[in-house]
Amino acid sequence: MDTAFTRLVGVRHPIVQTGMGWVAGPRLVSATAEAGALGVLASATMTLGQLRDAVREVRSRTDAPFGVNLRADAGDAGDRVRIIIDEGVRVASFALAPSRELIAELKDAGVVVIPSVGARRHAEKVAAWGADAVIVQGGEGGGHTGEVATTVLLPQVVDAVDIPVVAAGGFHDGRGLVAALAYGAAGVAMGTRFLLTSDSTVPDAVKAQYLAATVKDVTVTTAVDGLPHRMLRTDFVDSLEKSGRTRALARAVRRAAGFRKISGLSWPAMIRDGLAMKHGKNLSWSQVLLAANTPMLLKSAMVDGRTDLGVMASGQVAGVIDDLPSCTELVDRIMTEAEETLKSLEPLRAAR
Repeated sequence: MDTAFTRLVGVRHPIVQTGMGWVAGPRLVSATAEAGALGVLASATMTLGQLRDAVREVRSRTDAPFGVNLRADAGDAGDRVRIIIDEGVRVASFALAPSRELIAELKDAGVVVIPSVGARRHAEKVAAWGADAVIVQGGEGGGHTGEVATTVLLPQVVDAVDIPVVAAGGFHDGRGLVAALAYGAAGVAMGTRFLLTSDSTVPDAVKAQYLAATVKDVTVTTAVDGLPHRMLRTDFVDSLEKSGRTRALARAVRRAAGFRKISGLSWPAMIRDGLAMKHGKNLSWSQVLLAANTPMLLKSAMVDGRTDLGVMASGQVAGVIDDLPSCTELVDRIMTEAEETLKSLEPLRAAR
């Protein structure tokens, strides 16, 4: 399927696997790329050395284009950009709007820049700064999320910018891809759907909890870091919401210490990263620390399988997913469904 997005990044299918921390590693990214979609490596949970090694591992597994996702507000974002450039990565995506300077540096090196946005004004800003495309996530999406549904947000952004728009939040099949294209998008991005594949390294027991979830089991909470965060409701999430400030602060300090050992970050650096995520919010100190070490909470579930000690970021689509195909099987199925859906609509046009 040929769209402005497939032409821009050089993939066969207008599908993106999003950069999920602890989930979007070399195995998932390379499997997605081999399937003809755009795999995106999550770098926020990696040291600089680990990022370079991960990029090289993906490159050893596939010749297809892939991307790296960055936190624009990270203190070492510039160093990560230079790794992307040095290693010849095709696409740089951002969880938050990157600065004009970072966009220019990447574009000068021939890297395609695709920020993720959750509002029309953010899309307009990064487009004016030179972004090549945007991923627009509606409120149905997992992780940090907004309040506006994809069906309302997507057409606003499509009408506002002249660059390719990729739709995220609520997509998992070929019908959704066709619907996004009808709204004017050039493709779809999916996180939870790719997390729930056989190529994902998430422990099987954790995948089973996702598969068992209903739509009502996916909630939005501010208890993790003070910002709206969509995830599966678990006993741990309930305990976070019920914890008093003193207890929450003690727990946050313990988890921050754990993430500090893994990441190599200093305490001042962790505090800076936590404060950077406040976005003008009046967060408590426990929330600031949790914001800085949210990756540790994700690791507990996504890597260690300890859902009793971690969070399980999730889009609402978890409630309608019931299988674990390979990335190739998933992408092929989505494209087949999309073609069948388009064909089913032809009689409506002919009837005119």
